[in-house]
Amino acid sequence: MSAQIIDGKAIAAETRAKIKQSIEQRLANGLRAPGLAVILIGESPASQVYVNNKKKACVEAGLVSKSFEMPGSTTETALLNLIKELNADQEIDGILVQLPLPKHIDADKVIETIDPNKDVDGFHPYNIGRLTLRAPTLRPCTPYGCIKLLEAAGETFKGRKATVVGSSNIVGRPMALELLLAGATPTICNRYTGDFREQIETADILVVALGRPDHIPGEWIKKGATVIDVGINRLDTGKLTGDVHFESAKERAAFITPVPGGVGPMTIAMLLQNTLNSAEARD
Repeated sequence: MSAQIIDGKAIAAETRAKIKQSIEQRLANGLRAPGLAVILIGESPASQVYVNNKKKACVEAGLVSKSFEMPGSTTETALLNLIKELNADQEIDGILVQLPLPKHIDADKVIETIDPNKDVDGFHPYNIGRLTLRAPTLRPCTPYGCIKLLEAAGETFKGRKATVVGSSNIVGRPMALELLLAGATPTICNRYTGDFREQIETADILVVALGRPDHIPGEWIKKGATVIDVGINRLDTGKLTGDVHFESAKERAAFITPVPGGVGPMTIAMLLQNTLNSAEARD
């Protein structure tokens, strides 16, 4: 039997509708709309698409969006000064610096300069630390979105083995922390994992974030597993595909996310949720 598709677009739309209702209620109560500042350095076409999608989602949900598009030659000092100004801006609840940054700018320094209470990407060491200590505040958007997708699929987490393939600071590591928080037993596979096929074959929950098209064959998937494919890769044909071979994996999994239309929409939805949460915490 073919797997049930976890419709990220539909779940994200429901999430954004609830956010919009909450913002409308804030306005009715005499409170201001949450404000998000988005900073883009350089002219990467992919980054521009991501930023435009985020700005569009903000407008639709009723958030105030401020955009700062700066040339690739922008100095690290200039960027840090802008972030400090936004930290002090009482109308801004969230600050997002689109990654990746030019090589001459230290991304870690940039992330650590953002006020942790306005770090709506959830990358600041303070927010990662809170997640580690089981007291999350602003949570990394993509892993948080993955948890919401798993919940929508009826995942119970507790006592379930979860395998995360990929150990980046943006997805893999915080994803394992989210799964641990939910009660699952996570394993992270990285470049040094000898034979990660065994870890995949025994996973009740599989989250893949490698950035390699169709890298995980369907025959590795445990029958009845739930598969969350974070990868998004553009082939030479222009087609978008994930890190898991979808057609073969869906014949073994019980639930699976498509690419596109799975994790991506949820990442933006959780960015909006984090911004709303930040505003409510600062009221």
